[in-house]
Amino acid sequence: MNVKEQFNLKGKVAIITGSSKGIGKSIAKALAEQGAQVVISSRSQEACDEVAAAFTDEGLKAVGIACHIGKEDQRKNLVNKTIEAFGRIDILVNNAAINPVFGPIEDVDPEIFDKIMDVNVKAPWSLSNLVLPHFQTNKKGSIINIASVEALTPGFGLGLYSTSKAAILMLTKNQAKEWGRYGVNANAICPGLIKTKFSAALWTNEKMLNKLEKSIPSGRMGMPEEMVGLACLLASDAGNYMTGGVYTADGGYMIAG
Repeated sequence: MNVKEQFNLKGKVAIITGSSKGIGKSIAKALAEQGAQVVISSRSQEACDEVAAAFTDEGLKAVGIACHIGKEDQRKNLVNKTIEAFGRIDILVNNAAINPVFGPIEDVDPEIFDKIMDVNVKAPWSLSNLVLPHFQTNKKGSIINIASVEALTPGFGLGLYSTSKAAILMLTKNQAKEWGRYGVNANAICPGLIKTKFSAALWTNEKMLNKLEKSIPSGRMGMPEEMVGLACLLASDAGNYMTGGVYTADGGYMIAG
């Protein structure tokens, strides 16, 4: 098999959570461009349909299935509707996440703590469990968990988000260790500062952005489409021997010191 064929995802079906915008949308488009049939998912059915229609207009294969990943019934519905639409699931990208607070960890309301953990940790764990039987049927599958460089080093003001993303790294490693016997690979991608609506509080603060950009080797923030190369690798046969890995795409943030 040549390298072009190794990256070919024709016949594969991928669910990407939080894919109506930002990193999730960019990954979904890249997987579709590699031949996958993709499920666009976010809380708004309208937003999902809009993205799926735009992809379809470009000759890509996509459907929109709304899902609030914090709700178990909606997670089950997402998996069931995907099987109804495409008959199989090969790739799961756990991208959707929240960060409703910026400030000291001691100031966070316990209800907000629970909400962050429910969406950022419990939901990817649960959705992966729901998809596992379909991977077992195929004797193959790829889970790509989107974490963050905040999972690897503590910053200021993002303590609980960082904690939730650090949990995702260990979840990924356990999935890889326990599910390898089923032919399942699980890996995590840790983006740095990427220009999305999610991170707008950071990059719209000019002083903070200038300080950050001066400190990292690349000298700039990243763009959502710069996250897709790793995702395509990990989703494809080219990444068959990669599991339990944690990969940064951060412009050198982790070596900036």
